[in-house]
Amino acid sequence: MRVGVVKEIKTKEARVGLTPAGAAVLVADGHEVLVEQGAGVGAGFDDHLYEQAGAKLTSREDTWNDSELLVKVKEPIASEYGFLREDLTLFTYLHLAADRPLTEALLDAGTLSIAYETVQDATGLPLLTPMSEIAGRLAAHAAATYLTAPEGGPGLLLGGSPGVMPARVVVIGGGVVGTQAALLALGMQAEVTILDTSARRIRELEALFGGRARVVVSDPESLARELAQADVVIGAVLVPGGAAPKVVRRTDLGLLKPDALLIDVAIDQGGAFESSRPTTYADPIYIEEDIRHYCVANMPGGVPQTSTRALTNATFPYLRRLAAGPADAIVGDPALALGVNTRDGKLTHHAVALAFADLPQQD
Repeated sequence: MRVGVVKEIKTKEARVGLTPAGAAVLVADGHEVLVEQGAGVGAGFDDHLYEQAGAKLTSREDTWNDSELLVKVKEPIASEYGFLREDLTLFTYLHLAADRPLTEALLDAGTLSIAYETVQDATGLPLLTPMSEIAGRLAAHAAATYLTAPEGGPGLLLGGSPGVMPARVVVIGGGVVGTQAALLALGMQAEVTILDTSARRIRELEALFGGRARVVVSDPESLARELAQADVVIGAVLVPGGAAPKVVRRTDLGLLKPDALLIDVAIDQGGAFESSRPTTYADPIYIEEDIRHYCVANMPGGVPQTSTRALTNATFPYLRRLAAGPADAIVGDPALALGVNTRDGKLTHHAVALAFADLPQQD
């Protein structure tokens, strides 16, 4: 199998889909590994490391065109749609429910696409979890940074000071992202409230935090009360493969303090706030309805060395199976089968199909 690794071209995205160590294993397995020149530099992997691993350095066009299995980190953007084709297997984050143009491009090309975020086993979402953990921690970092006056904030220290109240952080969603955001915010001595709708998860969070964070059932009344007191609101809700629910409506923005900060970690899936739109690390903040929004769509890309290693630790075993034969790997691994989003010009994941009921689909 010819396995290709291309350089990510989204703004401020320096992660890479395969490490030199992974390339060496694939080469030892008898596969040919094609790596676009410079693909791993931002993550700390110079070209010569891939060459030492037995990979072949190629151009962007040759990597796309000559690969049978292409591994990425982020979804293809418009300038890459022309490389999609029927005999290509694409393995990457896709987030199709929030991206109709990409969905249509994959269907038109007939590409077999497998999304990291919908691979699902008994433990949950093994390829999404490591990036969710990092994104949650980065959300707390962003809160601390953008509350400061030099970054346009009100001039608050997240953890306050002796005799001075800490900032109030409200985390909506108690999954992986929300838990990690709360843990780090608490570590910086912020006052933290977590809202969730699952009774089971609320009990788990109560046991985990042991009273250090308030854990509250999310309903309209509790949401309105917490929004009115929040200095930071972190949106951390998830529907695997589907569009994120809008837990904060535009009309709710009037409940917030004028200097509050909204951080939408669910923006890759369309956003948890009705007023959200994707931003980048180059220009992360915008003001909507007089409220500052932070909606960076590839938050783990801000720490490419850490996140590349965390991601490839999780993805590589699946990549290795795919390299041995995508069709057999999908049939033999129910978790990987759930990762298939498009095949033979049709949608194959139920959550994506729900988002685009008018597009061709199959079970």
